[in-house]
Amino acid sequence: MKVKNTKRSLWLTAALAGALLGAPAASAQSITLTNPILTGFYPDPSVVKVGPDYYLVTSTFSYFPGIPVFHSQDLKNWRQVGNVISRPSQMNFLGDRMTRGLFAPAIDYHNGTYYLTCTLIDRKGNFVVTAKNPAGPWSDPIWLPEVKGIDPSLFFDNDKVYVIYNSDPPDNKPLYDGHRSIKIMELDPVKLQSIGEARMLVNGGVDLSKKPVWIEAPHLLKRNGWYYLYAAEGGTSVNHTEVVFRAKSVQGPFVPYEHNPILTQRTLPPDRKNPITSAGHAQFVEGPDGQTYAIFLAVRPYEANYYNTGRETFIAPVVWKDDWPIVNTGPQGVQYSYNANYREVKQPGARPQSGNFRYTLTFEKQLDPALLFLRTHDSTLYSLSKAAGLTLKLRPETCAGLGNPAFIGKRQQHMYCTTETELNFTAKSASEKAGLVVFQDEKHYYYLCKTLADGKPVLQLLKSRPEAAEPELLAQAPLKSATGKVQLRITAAADAYGFQFSENAKTWTSLKEKVDGKFLSTQVAGGFIGCLIGMYATSSGQPTTSTAAFQWLKYAGNDPVYTPAK
Repeated sequence: MKVKNTKRSLWLTAALAGALLGAPAASAQSITLTNPILTGFYPDPSVVKVGPDYYLVTSTFSYFPGIPVFHSQDLKNWRQVGNVISRPSQMNFLGDRMTRGLFAPAIDYHNGTYYLTCTLIDRKGNFVVTAKNPAGPWSDPIWLPEVKGIDPSLFFDNDKVYVIYNSDPPDNKPLYDGHRSIKIMELDPVKLQSIGEARMLVNGGVDLSKKPVWIEAPHLLKRNGWYYLYAAEGGTSVNHTEVVFRAKSVQGPFVPYEHNPILTQRTLPPDRKNPITSAGHAQFVEGPDGQTYAIFLAVRPYEANYYNTGRETFIAPVVWKDDWPIVNTGPQGVQYSYNANYREVKQPGARPQSGNFRYTLTFEKQLDPALLFLRTHDSTLYSLSKAAGLTLKLRPETCAGLGNPAFIGKRQQHMYCTTETELNFTAKSASEKAGLVVFQDEKHYYYLCKTLADGKPVLQLLKSRPEAAEPELLAQAPLKSATGKVQLRITAAADAYGFQFSENAKTWTSLKEKVDGKFLSTQVAGGFIGCLIGMYATSSGQPTTSTAAFQWLKYAGNDPVYTPAK
């Protein structure tokens, strides 16, 4: 992202610094930025400012559509306006594990065109797509075969354009595990193809003698005659940091800041209350007040390094000291809120994304753009109507495989939350099942479903088994009717899940409570994603013509750190 030079000092006054760090704001033109600004599985954020508008994108890995695009005018209220990878003809992720696919997008804007770079891991590698409108449609990918690495981002410098990225160490000979480098390559500004050879800007990280690991997610900006290269270092877990270098030329040599890292939570007490951890992978942007802000990923664990909501998108103010940027989180690290002196601009029709909130999704004309499929989109999979809601065709594929089962899900956005739906489904055999699944990946999920057992209608709770194809039956309860509607509910309470059902939409019955939530954590499952709660129907490998209808999907999140949702 390119930041234009400005005559305004970016130094924060003491009063403004106090406001940004949570002190009461004296001005009527004030806003409270609540962290995360995007709750739930929204990792690897990248942001660009175009006039008064901000556009933000995040990783989606093997979910489809890929790479949501959010719009804001105040860095607080975000509305999803589209998805970058919205057509299977652009790409799909069939055969990939859910934690592969699309890694770390970066969005930019230059001369009327939006650019997005990203990595399709394990396949063709790095690419660029373009659009005149960030809501889409976006172009088919332009592949960058010479850019060998991950996490590419663009930098426009007058009439030149460069791509900067994480790559192999010198001579492809790592000195230790995690030894990487940052490289730069010039691109043709029209064809977006490489010009010349790549040049290494950073070897290993801030101090090679200390064996720094996983230098990645680089960005360049220009300010006051300096070129700043800033990047993540330390890996995306609890040792995650953000570091910065600067040079007088875009080609270097880049000198590291002597007080790196400029953002980290790794030195804070692990037993602190309501911790925020793993902060890094940042991008700077100018706020509506002319000050600099960092948009970055972090996580909210409920215990140690256990979290189910994935890596989320956070914000914090940046101060400039001696022409170096420092993320001004405050003495106790990243805060759950910051006050700033500019006006709030709410997004008409937008669903809330931060703090506690509740909403109901209906399925009358179109799906909410935040809903996700596994690996690709097939329009023949479902239909929408006011009377029936969302009707899914059962498929033989299961969510334990690497295909495209009948699954449509939303992110779990809180540690403490409730998700409900009304299901209209008649199973014809024990292989046919429909209901709600809380899904971390192919090997880690719980499935609350209606089916048949011994020819009679039942509700079952199934648990995936990482080393077995068939899930484990945890609980089962009889249903009064094979054809009647049933309401399903999944509750999350940090490391425990509960599963309930109703046959009259009034009286709820508990099928099983205090089910192990750590089984669904990133710590146990590995990878880079967070939990989804999905409407899911399968015939478990058998051909069928059966369908399952979901009338609505209700979600309510109430984490104790925030004000209760209304």
